[in-house]
Amino acid sequence: MTASPQPSGRSFPGSGLAKGLAVTLRTMTKKTVTAQYPETQPDLPPRTRGVIGLFEENCTVCMLCARECPDWCIYIDSHKETVPPAAPGGRERSRNVLDRFAIDFSLCMYCGICIEVCPFDALFWSPEFEYAETDIRDLTHERDKLRDWMWTVPAPPALVPAAEEPKEYAAARKSADRTAAQQAAEAATAARPEPTRPEPTRPEPTRPEPTRPEPTRPEPTRPEPTRPEPTRPEPTQPKPDRPEDGDAR
Repeated sequence: MTASPQPSGRSFPGSGLAKGLAVTLRTMTKKTVTAQYPETQPDLPPRTRGVIGLFEENCTVCMLCARECPDWCIYIDSHKETVPPAAPGGRERSRNVLDRFAIDFSLCMYCGICIEVCPFDALFWSPEFEYAETDIRDLTHERDKLRDWMWTVPAPPALVPAAEEPKEYAAARKSADRTAAQQAAEAATAARPEPTRPEPTRPEPTRPEPTRPEPTRPEPTRPEPTRPEPTRPEPTQPKPDRPEDGDAR
């Protein structure tokens, strides 16, 4: 065991008080830096861990954040729906639909595990910190409040000047375009008139106009000369004389 070193030199009585007064005298001449909160909002760093915002369009109800939370402060409810096939002849699919997503901030210790394990980027840190309540039961915020905090999430800085658009913005724009296209298709279907079957029409009989035949003049024909054919006389055989009845006797 080693002994603690003894201070060198002698201290006169009241030296500590003199040092404290010297610090006070030095700081009296400096400009004050008191922030007038809440009139002046503090300038927080972009990665401040205030609250957790929910981007509902990216949530697939995989329950991974609720299972990995060490405080079990995330509550999720969902149900399944059948999705019709996208193309004729396809198969119907089932998907999970989010019914409830709530976080109890009276239990949350702001570890950020739920944000790190989310495979679809549905949870983000928001710099909001003014959510104090007089009742501890009011610190359980539902998905509507979490979605409102999502719009206070700062945009991620671009890595390079020619970097692509953040995938959060691309996913939000894709979802908005899909919803707008679906609404436009429904409006076009509602405005389309119903097809009417045309009535069959009977054609009116048409009477042909009489046509007068033009007179035709017969062409004169010249008779061809006919040569009579020679006829050969047939030979005649003489008849024998028949005896008279008196001579025969």
